[in-house]
Amino acid sequence: MKQDIHIRKATESDLDDIEKLYEDICVHLETHENYPGWKKGIYPNRSDAEKGVWADALYIARNGSKTAGSMVLKHQPEEGYKNGSWLTEDDYRHIYVVYTLAVHPDFLKCGVGTELLMFAERVARKEQCISIRLDVVKDNIPAEQLYLKCGYQFIGTISLGYEAYGLPWYNLYEKIL
Repeated sequence: MKQDIHIRKATESDLDDIEKLYEDICVHLETHENYPGWKKGIYPNRSDAEKGVWADALYIARNGSKTAGSMVLKHQPEEGYKNGSWLTEDDYRHIYVVYTLAVHPDFLKCGVGTELLMFAERVARKEQCISIRLDVVKDNIPAEQLYLKCGYQFIGTISLGYEAYGLPWYNLYEKIL
């Protein structure tokens, strides 16, 4: 089912909606397969959304009055990215990294994730970036299928230092623009 999705930068006035988005996703994951390993109140949470707004990097996807999804898009990599064998040089002034791509359970399989990634590409191309990078918990099959469908290439598997949270391995993906 095609949705009428509008994506824009999030503002402080969106924080309640994004916090609710994160909570709704985590509640959904408690009763379904929790591929990303997200936990209510731990990650993602309001503090993560606030940091995204303050960094001018959080985007919100809306369908009418409903929050359908969100993502963070910034030029800073995870520390562990230095251990990846990327397709492009590591000049993050010209590379975006997607963080916390989130789709509300009511909008799963409606194209919201694809819309968010296409939006990220438009932003990156407008800024003449050379690629977009992201990571995903190993075996997060729905997310990995989305990234492959959207033209991202699998780079390899590394640790990002989240073993204490039960998340030892992450798959890296990159899309050359």
